[in-house]
Amino acid sequence: MRSVLCFGEALIDFHAEGRDPQGYPQAFLPFAGGAPANVAVAVAKLGGASRFAGMLGKDLFGDFLLDSLQHAGVDTRDVARTDTANTALAFVALDAHGERSFSFYRPPSADLLFRPEHFRADTFDGTAVFHVCSNSMTEPSAAETTREGMRRARAAGTLVSFDLNLRPALWPRDVDARAEAWQALQLADLVKLSAEEFAWLAVDGEAAVMERLWQGRTRLLVVTDGPNPLRWFHPDAEGELPAYRVPMVDSTAAGDAFVGCLLQQLAEQQIGAGELDALVATLPRLHATLRHAAAAAALAVTRQGSFVALPTLDEVLGFMASHS
Repeated sequence: MRSVLCFGEALIDFHAEGRDPQGYPQAFLPFAGGAPANVAVAVAKLGGASRFAGMLGKDLFGDFLLDSLQHAGVDTRDVARTDTANTALAFVALDAHGERSFSFYRPPSADLLFRPEHFRADTFDGTAVFHVCSNSMTEPSAAETTREGMRRARAAGTLVSFDLNLRPALWPRDVDARAEAWQALQLADLVKLSAEEFAWLAVDGEAAVMERLWQGRTRLLVVTDGPNPLRWFHPDAEGELPAYRVPMVDSTAAGDAFVGCLLQQLAEQQIGAGELDALVATLPRLHATLRHAAAAAALAVTRQGSFVALPTLDEVLGFMASHS
């Protein structure tokens, strides 16, 4: 099977534990995380060929992340290391419903220092999917590296996937995050948004978002909305599917579980950019693929953490068998 290559940040998610009398966390436990790293682990745990490309600090946390990726079965030959900056940190607080909020210690951080020259000469050989998020675009040089990776992947015949994964706190106040995001959106064959991100982009309405996407490279847009129905859009069709409703413990890895399962399914079915139209034209196949992804996301929200919350293929299949 050709591999799914995920590019961008790997960081440490510190999850709050316990509360003092004033309501503040009593401790924070470290979990390996970072959106594209989560997707890479999701693919590996589902039995897919998975790789991660990014920069880690030469520090304790960088060692922890590298070991965690490798232990999960992710190929790390495309990981670079630096002693110029430390590995990024994120502190995660959960509300009573399991919804998370983040406090980031970034920049400066190692993940923003990956440059085009750090891609190996054969990085994109044998790659089914190249996946990125917007968090590698919050610094100008890192943003151009992200776009260059997308262009190189396309030149190699690789399907390009983009999950906005918007984190407003990471963007400098003098940067137009929408303008930056659109530069990547129009390079992607497959785009995944949350309902909130779709609304954020849709300043001129949803139809304007889709018209702009179709003017670029995009052939499939998927919009998730937690336990509410997910929506999908293609230049010639659109639809929705019900989501699974489960008790939520931690939503941190939900979107990444969804994307990882979706990309693993596409790679397994040998669906590249040129086959997305045919996938949409065969609705039972498209719906089955999206249902797998929704099941992976539902399982992830029932567990705390990032890497550790991502399900295996057997767990996904078992969940689907027991939930209509």
